[in-house]
Amino acid sequence: MKLAIRFSYFGDCFFGSQMQPGLRTVEGEFIAACRRLGLFEDWREAGFVTAGRTDRGVHARCQVCSFFTEKPERAIRSLNRVLPEDIWCTAWAGVPDGFHPRYSAMSRTYRYFFFPVPGDVAPMHEAAGEFVGRHDFSAFARAGGRDPERNVLSARVFENGPFAVFEVTGVSFLWNMVRGMATALERVGRGEADAGDIARLLAEPPGRRLPAAPPEGLVLWDIGYGIPFTPLLIDEKSRRYRANRRHRYHTLMAEVSALLAPGDGLHD
Repeated sequence: MKLAIRFSYFGDCFFGSQMQPGLRTVEGEFIAACRRLGLFEDWREAGFVTAGRTDRGVHARCQVCSFFTEKPERAIRSLNRVLPEDIWCTAWAGVPDGFHPRYSAMSRTYRYFFFPVPGDVAPMHEAAGEFVGRHDFSAFARAGGRDPERNVLSARVFENGPFAVFEVTGVSFLWNMVRGMATALERVGRGEADAGDIARLLAEPPGRRLPAAPPEGLVLWDIGYGIPFTPLLIDEKSRRYRANRRHRYHTLMAEVSALLAPGDGLHD
């Protein structure tokens, strides 16, 4: 049976999602868990593949992998118990043999979280509209010899609590494309650029591309396939990790950062 698994992860403790010898990666941990459960022995023979790679520090709310296994019930029942606490499965689907997580995807959605809010969100939202449609994104991404044109289906910026959120949906994306777009929108928020500047970058890409925004703000938010997935319960191990250890660590580091900030009077 060919099984598709939807899963999430924190990206900051991985050297990206793609397997790399000697480094901790999302694919490496997932394949190791499958092998421990006896779902397959050789990942190549099982046809294990993910929907796409994420860079080091980038997170995923909705990543998808698929593979052939003779023990689908064991995968559905036990993967969350074997995976490390910073990866957890959220849903599964039985899929046709020809299903491919990357090429069968009809859309991908990313969200980039700005903190603090870089300025006025209204012009950022207006400028994001310039991305919609088919454009040459050479100014925003590393094309690496690939076709630099991509079709963006929707783009918006909105406020969510202490964040400004850039949400973009497209058929596919180039390497660092969303983070390059985020850099441009941050400049708009700060009043250093406007929607017209983005339109010009899309129409006449310069020789140099924009730098990518930091990876920790980026989340692979959703992938659309037009097929139903059956939800899975998050295991208690990953739930405790998210609710307790992660929250405690970041709360502590925010306090330490404030105490160590220059001008706090500690060294006067």
